[in-house]
Amino acid sequence: MTPDIPLTRDLVLIGGGHSHALVLRMWGMKPLPGVRLTLVNPGPTAPYSGMLPGHIAGHYTREELDIDLVRLARFAGARLILDAAEAIDPQARRIRVGGREIAYDVASIDIGIHARMPDIEGFSDHAVGAKPLDHYASAWERFVERAAAGEVAPEVAVIGGGVAGCELAMAMSHRLRTAGCTPKVTLIEADAALTGFSGRALSRVRRALGRLDVTVKTGTVVERVTADGVQLAGGTHLRADFTVGAAGAFAHGWLADSPLPTTEAGFVRVGPTLQVEGHPELFAVGDCAHLVETPRPKAGVFAVRAAPVLLHNLKAQLAGGTNRTFRPQKDFLKLVSLGGKSAIATKWSLAASGPLLWQWKNRIDQKFMDRFRHLPEMKPEPLPDPVAEGVRAELGDAAQMLCAGCGSKVGPGVLGAALERLGHRDMRDDVLTGPGDDAAVLDIGGVRQVLTTDHLRAFTEDVGLFARIATVHALGDVWAMGAEPQAALVSVTLPRQSEALQARAMEEILGAVDDVVSGEGAQVVGGHSTMGRETVLGLTVTGLLDRDPITVEGAKPGDVLILTRPIGTGTLLAGEMQGVARGRDVADMLERMARPQGAVAAALGAAHAMTDVTGFGLAGHLAAICRASGVGAELVLDDVPLYPGARDLAARGIRSTIHAANAAAAPVAGQGDGAAYALLHDPQTAGGLLAAVAPGDVAACLSGIAAAGETGAVIGKIVAGHGVRLA
Repeated sequence: MTPDIPLTRDLVLIGGGHSHALVLRMWGMKPLPGVRLTLVNPGPTAPYSGMLPGHIAGHYTREELDIDLVRLARFAGARLILDAAEAIDPQARRIRVGGREIAYDVASIDIGIHARMPDIEGFSDHAVGAKPLDHYASAWERFVERAAAGEVAPEVAVIGGGVAGCELAMAMSHRLRTAGCTPKVTLIEADAALTGFSGRALSRVRRALGRLDVTVKTGTVVERVTADGVQLAGGTHLRADFTVGAAGAFAHGWLADSPLPTTEAGFVRVGPTLQVEGHPELFAVGDCAHLVETPRPKAGVFAVRAAPVLLHNLKAQLAGGTNRTFRPQKDFLKLVSLGGKSAIATKWSLAASGPLLWQWKNRIDQKFMDRFRHLPEMKPEPLPDPVAEGVRAELGDAAQMLCAGCGSKVGPGVLGAALERLGHRDMRDDVLTGPGDDAAVLDIGGVRQVLTTDHLRAFTEDVGLFARIATVHALGDVWAMGAEPQAALVSVTLPRQSEALQARAMEEILGAVDDVVSGEGAQVVGGHSTMGRETVLGLTVTGLLDRDPITVEGAKPGDVLILTRPIGTGTLLAGEMQGVARGRDVADMLERMARPQGAVAAALGAAHAMTDVTGFGLAGHLAAICRASGVGAELVLDDVPLYPGARDLAARGIRSTIHAANAAAAPVAGQGDGAAYALLHDPQTAGGLLAAVAPGDVAACLSGIAAAGETGAVIGKIVAGHGVRLA
């Protein structure tokens, strides 16, 4: 039997640029055992720069432009921290990310550049830089919609007459034309001529600009950007409702201000092995780096070519080995889009243009993106032969992994039978509630205390985010009973790893737990830790009651059902594990799951009955209210909020491990949308609160939920009878 390999080294990739994306793909195919790999990026996707002009022109959707970093990180076995790096301490080897610190043994920086122009007055308030690409692309989409609707004039100013400025000016003019507008696009360049093109290429570009009626102003300096245009040197005001900066590359502020060796412009100085000068454990690639010995222009081709060398050298630094030298080519083929589906190819002094060259460029770009759309299938280890009877039936599809979070709970039927046997025992006088899945109520010297416990298998490699969500999840029973959180005990299981990595993981986990607990007015008072096969976090939480507890027993016919969060977490998490969920959907869901619900619970203080929706799904927890209260319930399926992406995954047959057991334990009568119906039994982690509220209190409850920054949904009502059915 092969022993588990302990984790001993932390590798952190800062930024989801092209080099890092390729490194992650190659790492997933051949990882270095013993390394914990982390990717830090502000968002769940990374746009591919080669297809940006095509997207701006309307040839590609945003999804076609984006590399899904959530899927890629899962494939690479990396934890993904969705936040922006803010500072780096190369001596302590720590990176500040969104208010917490991430430690590293080896790290690499690939955060690109920005094109915001701080020296131009008003730019930050009234213009957008062509980079970061995602900000520009989003702002452009909103502008095109408004221009097509006649809300703004289709007038655009592009600052910078280099390759990027010319390409984007043509793309924007083309897009506005196809949207039914008559565009007025002006390209402004401070130099006497457009830059970045040879003589032959320049003449072709000028003709293409002319065909699209792009006005070119060379030898013109922009002094100020205003809400309605740009002020040029000499006092001329150029009208524009959309201004974009494409003149030059600027380093991100936190990197330029860091203690790392940088150029005057703020780019990190690296040697031929891509290591930062004076810091062999730190690498930098892409546009944010400056190759000291072989300087090159800022172009994606160099980042792509650097990726194999970066991967080799990262592994050499982590495991001991010899570094390789990166030798960038002196020149490269430029393929520049000309607005429509035509392009110009230029290298050295040669140039050619036409639709065939756009098709060539499109094939190159699609081939690059296909590396991430169709990740290699890494088949799991086959089952040994023979195995005990029942093993194959229990596993079902060999590709089906055991879900994490609440998807891995024991089924409600099994748990209910076990609790029923406990319920026959005599209760102590100071224990006010019997065994159940929710919190217990104790009498402590005349003070009523709520006591609950919960634990979860990790569903994300970001242990800090996981700890926040697990804490919110554990507090759910306390909030649902109308209690105020008091204290928490924490139980942590970590995979086998070195003491240094243990300390880093515990710092992140306990910091996140304490942040949530203390933010709710409670205190972490202790706990327990151990090492095992995977990360597991449990919390035992107490709360104090200054009123009668809200339980599942008080619902009355006529009560309105309010749900405070969408459902679908189990399906999305299962889809993410299988590599079929959209990264943006997963990221949006995790962000909402991490929000505490204390203020939301307070807004539902008038509820007759309430519970948190967790592992047994919306139908299961609503059925528990019905059984305890002796009533029935009607759900309006179309009114049940769903997390984006959950319905599509459910329609594809994606189910969490416990789904079948949930459906068997709490059937819902009636028919409706099959995918939405299936989600009624989907296990929820850090799910919303489900409350039965008198009709006269609904408006106040919804208003209070909104004031807490959340959205409550009316999803049905309590009726006479029994069981749950669709209205």
